[in-house]
Amino acid sequence: MSVDPPKIVFPCAYPIKVLGRAGDTFSAQVLSIFDRHAPGFSRDDVVIKDSKKGTFQSITVTIEAQSETQLRLIHQDLMDTGLVSMVI
Repeated sequence: MSVDPPKIVFPCAYPIKVLGRAGDTFSAQVLSIFDRHAPGFSRDDVVIKDSKKGTFQSITVTIEAQSETQLRLIHQDLMDTGLVSMVI
């Protein structure tokens, strides 16, 4: 028996966590991608955390997701930067 994963009902609030090496341009690049694909997201809700040694950084952005296509494009653009290690 095949069980399909639950479907997301759009639009919805959707948190996306981006992990990468901390650096001068990491957060600016990540946020510019969200500006392009999810304009109007609240920067007040962005959570940026440094790793214990400060080598890595996580940025959690909650957007009003409109479609699976939008989420795929955000993921692809984040990974294409070469700065992002993982998107959760």
